[in-house]
Amino acid sequence: MQRRDFLNLIPAKFSENGGTSAEPVRLLSVSRSAMAGEFEISFDGSRYPQGTAAALDALDEIQRIERLLSIFLPDSRVQYINKVAAFEAVPLDEELFRLIEFALELSRETAGAVDITSTPLWKLWGFARREPRVPTESEIAAALQTVGSRFVEWDAANLTVRFARPGLELSFGCIGKGFALDAAARILEREGLNDYLLHGGLSSILARGNFRGETDPAKSGGWTVGVDHPMFPGTRLAEITLFDEALGTSGSQKQFFRHQGRRFSHIIDPRSGYPTEKTLLVSLLAPNAALADALSTAFFVMSPEEVERYCGDHPAVAALLVLASDRAPGFEIRSFGFTEKNLHFVGNV
Repeated sequence: MQRRDFLNLIPAKFSENGGTSAEPVRLLSVSRSAMAGEFEISFDGSRYPQGTAAALDALDEIQRIERLLSIFLPDSRVQYINKVAAFEAVPLDEELFRLIEFALELSRETAGAVDITSTPLWKLWGFARREPRVPTESEIAAALQTVGSRFVEWDAANLTVRFARPGLELSFGCIGKGFALDAAARILEREGLNDYLLHGGLSSILARGNFRGETDPAKSGGWTVGVDHPMFPGTRLAEITLFDEALGTSGSQKQFFRHQGRRFSHIIDPRSGYPTEKTLLVSLLAPNAALADALSTAFFVMSPEEVERYCGDHPAVAALLVLASDRAPGFEIRSFGFTEKNLHFVGNV
């Protein structure tokens, strides 16, 4: 499942003495295409002369992750698992095993709202071919027989994975970009970069430190990004400031279709087999990018009450929801876990 670009970086404005300036700070940015999107790393080139070389190494790491996880590359490790795991246990390196373990545990924690085995549903609804269709109830029921983290067996002692039934497929579209950002961040930090903004297609963002290198979070200002309104393209809905956090966004502004008066999103609830209809946008804060990515997908199909409970139980997670409404102005905004310091609505929303 792919997510669209809803975020945009708002340049900071600082002078050399730490005050505000009329001129925006000029960040040095290094970018590369990967995972069907553009990954970009921004940092202060004057303070980090090694930054460009480090950024290139980090982008190499992102491409390595893509070769590992992509279901669109026939020789990826995940594709090998999908071909073999129904017949025998597949040995994994610790990196991939821990990712699968993390994804399966998060699926249980969200009662199945995010599931790395949901690819058969995505294909059934035609989104894989970009030819969306409404399948029959019997087709959905059949597809659900090959969807579910409970059918993935993993052996922590031997680092192996096996499918309990044929037809299962693993896909990391809900978490892959975030996982790649976290891996890239480790490269940057190893090379001594403590202040940078890293994003993948603008739907997945990881921020560390701040442009000025201020070590006091109360003074740093963090990194601020704008969230576009899902119903009014080009119109900013809110600004979110990141303090050593990640931001994940899922939206259906461009990937949806209508059928008999109903609006079907490309994000499918793996519990029911049906796309969500009411949720238009989810943006959430989390400590790392993999978690932010996965939860933005889970929250897209969860009810606002479920999201509120999750955020209440996990203080490090905050969520912004935009929901379709039958009442004027046609949408409803809900937020959980944010403070006035890191969420600011624009205009009169």
